[in-house]
Amino acid sequence: MPRLCPVRRVVVVGRGAAGKSTLARTLGAAVGLPVVELDREFWSPQLDAMPLPAWRDRQRRLAAQPRWIMDGDLGPYDDLEPRLRRVDTVIVLDMPLWLCAWRAVRRGSERRDFWRWVLRWRRDSRPLVMAAIATYAPAADVVVLARRTAPTRWLRDIRS
Repeated sequence: MPRLCPVRRVVVVGRGAAGKSTLARTLGAAVGLPVVELDREFWSPQLDAMPLPAWRDRQRRLAAQPRWIMDGDLGPYDDLEPRLRRVDTVIVLDMPLWLCAWRAVRRGSERRDFWRWVLRWRRDSRPLVMAAIATYAPAADVVVLARRTAPTRWLRDIRS
């Protein structure tokens, strides 16, 4: 049976178009935590990446809050350490490539670096994400959801 309470600080990571934002909003509503969508914090209106030192500082300020869900995986632009150091729960959406690609196509056009990251996530990014979790959040509860229906089932299980 999945454990949910008490969660105070949750990170949701995974391949692009895996459903991170949807899961974060649904979980936030279920447990009463504010959701921080990291894409909105990181990218400029022109889709320029925030410089890494500024991104680390921004995350530290966001993570200093007592309660939150941070939704986002910025792939090669990211540094997970500031948010993982404060987390009690990590949800890894390890969805199949076909599903993420289909969802991304439905969303609209994406940049070439997005597609490169989506295609290589399981091989390149996932090992780095899991290593960062082990290093910076060794006591956190880690939930890996790897099927299209897994987030819905997991949410249903934690509600009951």
